[in-house]
Amino acid sequence: MLSPRTSPTRDIVSLDGLWRFALDTRADATPWTSRLTSPLEAPVPASYNDLFTDAEIRDHVGLVWYQRDVRVPRGWAGQRVVLRFGSVTHAAQVYVDDLLVAEHTGGYTPFEADLTGIVRPGAEFRLTVGVDNRLTNETIPPGTLTTGPDGRQRQSYLHDFYNYAGIARPVRLCSTPTTFVEDVTVVTGRDGAAGIVDYRVETAGQAAEVTDVRVRALDEAGRTVAEAHGPEGTLRIEDATLWQPGAGYLYDLVVELIAADETGKGEPVDSYTQPFGVRTVEVRGTEFLINGEPFYFTGFGKHEDTPVRGKGHDDAYLVHDFQLLQWTGANSFRTSHYPYAEEVLDFADRHGIVVIDETAAVGLNLGVMGGLTGQAPTPTFAPENFGGTTRDVHAQHLRELIERDKNHPSVVMWSLANEPASNEDGAREYFEPLVELARKLDPTRPLTYSAVMFATPQNDRIGDLFDVLSINRYYGWYVFTGDLATAEQYLEQDLRGWVQRFGKPVMMSEYGADTQPGLHSVWDTPWSEEYQSDYLAMYHRVFDRVPEFVGEHVWNFADFQTSAGIHRVDGNKKGVFTRDRKPKTAAFALRRRWHGLGGRKPGPAAND
Repeated sequence: MLSPRTSPTRDIVSLDGLWRFALDTRADATPWTSRLTSPLEAPVPASYNDLFTDAEIRDHVGLVWYQRDVRVPRGWAGQRVVLRFGSVTHAAQVYVDDLLVAEHTGGYTPFEADLTGIVRPGAEFRLTVGVDNRLTNETIPPGTLTTGPDGRQRQSYLHDFYNYAGIARPVRLCSTPTTFVEDVTVVTGRDGAAGIVDYRVETAGQAAEVTDVRVRALDEAGRTVAEAHGPEGTLRIEDATLWQPGAGYLYDLVVELIAADETGKGEPVDSYTQPFGVRTVEVRGTEFLINGEPFYFTGFGKHEDTPVRGKGHDDAYLVHDFQLLQWTGANSFRTSHYPYAEEVLDFADRHGIVVIDETAAVGLNLGVMGGLTGQAPTPTFAPENFGGTTRDVHAQHLRELIERDKNHPSVVMWSLANEPASNEDGAREYFEPLVELARKLDPTRPLTYSAVMFATPQNDRIGDLFDVLSINRYYGWYVFTGDLATAEQYLEQDLRGWVQRFGKPVMMSEYGADTQPGLHSVWDTPWSEEYQSDYLAMYHRVFDRVPEFVGEHVWNFADFQTSAGIHRVDGNKKGVFTRDRKPKTAAFALRRRWHGLGGRKPGPAAND
């Protein structure tokens, strides 16, 4: 799905701002048929949970309603009119006046409604959106609904971050010509110093009008460096400037649909510009290569999580977070545990930050709940849990993720799931079709998943299907708590076991320790700032001793909110920054380790 962009033939109107807001329990049975009478207003984009002081709103399970009035620009006569949502968490019903125009399930990918012929240029319409935050065993991520003695629904889920809900990303009203560019796919390669750009353009509408598809590649100075004709083909950019980690050089692919006029000259009926970077990604042996050079990941698992806004996209935090990534010397991050806003990936493209792009498949592991409660877990991939229907939903999420993000040069790998029960019966049957689908949709990028601690080199059943083994480990925190010497032995044995069995690159996608800012100790005291730094240093010693190890993503970039629990104090505190982005001692330690590496693997000397 193409990201909305203005062009000589396209316009965009932002619908962000304050919308009328109401819980379904405080609204009419058909709230889309009239003006919401609630006194509340909610900002878009933002999660709604932390905005109000009313606990009933924060804890609400079910539908809430957003509404606003929208005027279509009068100059859009004869144009196609499209309503686009960056995301709605987790399901949406969209009404224009009394008409249902769109439904979508999946809280982290965009969707559209074609309003052509439904709304009129110059006229106003009432836009109402029902937002449903409920998670079940047939959603990604999954959850469980129960009904309490008071008749209210209650939500539980297996992922360790708060279930923020709402319209968390921008909403836009867009115009395109009635004959338009529907999709663009760009795949790049290299031939010596030249960049090779394979492109494919899909059109929709009255395709018979189109007599030619004209494609031009422009450099950052706006100069045409290659051009071609036809809906698919190959461009050759001589002496191409590569997109590289830390140097995000972008070209523009200008696509124009041409229709011949009465003079025989072609005139553009639609124009769309797709940024792209020339770069290659591959796994060779036990190395991860970008542009043919070994690359070592340094960075974090992150979350879209900020005070008050919840998961709402915020450009100020976007800029500041990337500044902190640069300050620490990080060159990458994982979109744990869901696709991030498109604006985040656009920014990563421009600034040369490497991204591992992850689906929202977190919580496919009932063994975690068994570990927390001490009860024998029920099989994760049983039909009544996460069987065939869940996998079908997972596949649709994967399609939508790759469709949205396939042209981002910053995205170098797809992560299909976080901490699935890859050690259980049924795991291979569940994941093998998903791996096949991902390779069919995008044969150019490697695949990974993040392995839970219960999955070991001895019992994991899916590692051979993937290109890179991403491991989540908490030796010294959840096990061997406070005993870093023992933790170090087990960690190294574990990592070498994955290398020995699978012979693939291994990276750490999560490792970290909860840390209360301001708590200090001269001993190995868990929760202290010193312990977090010592914990990370121990892991780094092990990483540097394993030649096949290709990257380290600390868990987490910043503290984040979770559901209430006795093992959480106002959320997860594993961040090296606080939730309001103040550095802990570990942030300075990472800065000392990562600066100057230039994407190269550190050795023992890097810790001296």
